[in-house]
Amino acid sequence: MIDFYLGVDGGGTGTRVRLAQADGAELAQAASGPSGLGLGIARAWASVQEAAAAAFAKAGVEQPSLDRIAIGLGLAGVHNKQWAAEFVAANPGYAAIRLETDGFTTLMGAHGGAPGAIVAIGTGSVGEVLREDGSRNEVGGWGFPAGDEASGGWIGLRAIGHVEQVLDGRQERSAFADSIVAACGAVGDNQRNAIQVWLGQATQTAYASLAPLVLRHADHPVARAILLDAGREVASIAHALDPQARLPLALCGGLGAALRDFLPPELLARAGKPQGDSAAGALRMIQLHLKENQ
Repeated sequence: MIDFYLGVDGGGTGTRVRLAQADGAELAQAASGPSGLGLGIARAWASVQEAAAAAFAKAGVEQPSLDRIAIGLGLAGVHNKQWAAEFVAANPGYAAIRLETDGFTTLMGAHGGAPGAIVAIGTGSVGEVLREDGSRNEVGGWGFPAGDEASGGWIGLRAIGHVEQVLDGRQERSAFADSIVAACGAVGDNQRNAIQVWLGQATQTAYASLAPLVLRHADHPVARAILLDAGREVASIAHALDPQARLPLALCGGLGAALRDFLPPELLARAGKPQGDSAAGALRMIQLHLKENQ
């Protein structure tokens, strides 16, 4: 017997959970650390479990055994089918589980399950469309560093590339470059060595942590060029999803709103806000999954 539903949105920066009871009434939301599958299956489940426990605590409900809970998850890294299979196999005991890409659950949340398109921009990036005939398509989402254009990781990677040129003397020093250098812990006289140590340890999440500094220094010509390039990448994804621009489009993710000022005008004119987030979409997904399979 299912008494509760959990909807989970997990990526390289954090995990967000929505908790609902069996009749669909939402009880609480909570968050925890990263659960992108690229960071490891055990770590992903640990973050999911931490966020779930926090949601029950916020709702003032004693958490039942997992066999009374159904869970829907939209996680970064699901494109890697081996990781996805390993994650599902490691299910700690939930009565029902449905795992999808975070792009699909974002789409479900953004348009309430109705046809539409989204470009989700956070630590990574992906575009998804649900057409009126029920067919789906995905654009991007190839993963960092080869893909994920316009994402926090992509923006941070570009910023580090600029810093490397500054430290070489190929570009002028600036407050923008200094902020990136400081964020990487490079102080004193050995900044080149410190940056190389940072690069050797950096994950996609670490690169994405630099994106707010690029936005903060958007008046700097290099930072602005990075952000305008990101806007053009968003437009390219949106066009590939819906070439005729017939469907509603929502910009989602932690950087969706922040990049609006850097979008081409024609895209900005049609890009709306999502109705709900990816966790809401994951919650709707697991509820529909169980209803369809009764």
